[in-house]
Amino acid sequence: MQKRVYNKEPLNKLIVVNKPMFISSNSYLNKIKRKYKNKKAGFSGTLDPFAKGCLIVAFGQYSKLFQFLKKTPKTYRAVIWLGAISDSLDIENIMSINEENKLDINDIKNELKNLEKEIEYYPPKFSAKKIDGERAYNLAREGKAVELKKSKMNIYATKFISYSHPFITFEASVSEGSYIRSLAQILLEKLNRVGTLSYLNRLNEGEFFYENEKDLNPLDYLDIKQINYSGDKSYFEQGKKILIEYLDEKNDGKYLVKFNDFFSIIEIDNGEVKYILNKVMI
Repeated sequence: MQKRVYNKEPLNKLIVVNKPMFISSNSYLNKIKRKYKNKKAGFSGTLDPFAKGCLIVAFGQYSKLFQFLKKTPKTYRAVIWLGAISDSLDIENIMSINEENKLDINDIKNELKNLEKEIEYYPPKFSAKKIDGERAYNLAREGKAVELKKSKMNIYATKFISYSHPFITFEASVSEGSYIRSLAQILLEKLNRVGTLSYLNRLNEGEFFYENEKDLNPLDYLDIKQINYSGDKSYFEQGKKILIEYLDEKNDGKYLVKFNDFFSIIEIDNGEVKYILNKVMI
């Protein structure tokens, strides 16, 4: 068996991949690592195995930038299968399929529009939420009791796409950490119907869209204020202590400092300057 060779030099790369259906986000990341021959990579925003779509992947130093990227709102296209009942609220664990009466299309449109607000909800028990250090989906698969606390999600916009009984197709732009499976159940409750998601496609994460895995410049996607530094560049290159008087911003906060060949993210805290990420090569 031929041994796979990975690049020894760190690869700084930021791309959007299109995760297929019926593969976990972690498994697909491993495929992407092998494709680009680099072990150091991470992704943002786990997609359920049955879901497909936009997955932000970063290699090398760029994998430390996720918390600073413009990743919201996230937009999903979803299909509800009326009458299908699933333990996981998707097509992976269908328990029964029943006939449902047809709906008035205007009722669907109205109830979908009424969802555009902050909503309190219970996350699905088949989710990555942790209970006493254990992933909820692991407990659910073992048949153990799963009790999750209520969460909140913001629904910024919804869009009715089509209704071909028993399938309702819609789009929703939501805040980070939202569960479209739960949103679908809330809609079904308003419509006095039962059903489950049969399809889910993440169209974008904030300003990130899938475009054939083209290389992205992280500086175009950082959601952090850039400030100027008037001191000696070598202080940043060598990770030396930075004095606040050399920065044109003195207020507490996190900031970007950019040079020709690298950038750093720092934090000002009560007059002290600390490195969060130093010397990220461009």
